[in-house]
Amino acid sequence: MNREASNHARVIPLRPTAERPGPVRPAAPPPGPAPAPAPSAPAPAVREPLWRDLVGDVLRRERLAQERTLKDVAEAARISMPYLSEVERGRKEASSEVLAAAAQALGLGLGDLLARAHGELVRVTGRRLGASRGASGSSYDGLCLAA
Repeated sequence: MNREASNHARVIPLRPTAERPGPVRPAAPPPGPAPAPAPSAPAPAVREPLWRDLVGDVLRRERLAQERTLKDVAEAARISMPYLSEVERGRKEASSEVLAAAAQALGLGLGDLLARAHGELVRVTGRRLGASRGASGSSYDGLCLAA
C-alpha cells in the first residue's frame, strides 16, 4: 500500500472558535411612542494600583535613570537577577528586606523608596497630599503600612 503524506498541517484549536453570525438587520421599531432610554450604567470604579506595581516602577525608573543593568543592581543588592526583574515588573511581592537591599543598591534608603512609591500613588490616583483628612479633621502627610 502506498500512502502519500499530506502537505497540510493538522490544526487543533486550543479554544473553541466562536461561530460568526451573518449580518444582522436591526428590527424595525414598533409603532407608537418611543421607549424611554435605558438608565445609563454607573461608570466603572477606578482601581487603585497595587503597591508592588508602584514600588517596582520606582525601582525600575531609578535603575534606568542611573543607567545600570539588572545584573549590576541585583549583584549589589545580593538578590537574584530574575527575582529583581519580577519585583520591578510587579510580579512578586518583595519583603521589606529585599526592598531595602534593592533601594540601598540604588543609593536610596527604604524610606526614600516608599516615599517615591507614595508620591506615585498620589499622582496616579489624582489625589492631593493635603486632601486627606482623618476622622478628627486633622491632615496628615505620611504613609502607613499595615500587614
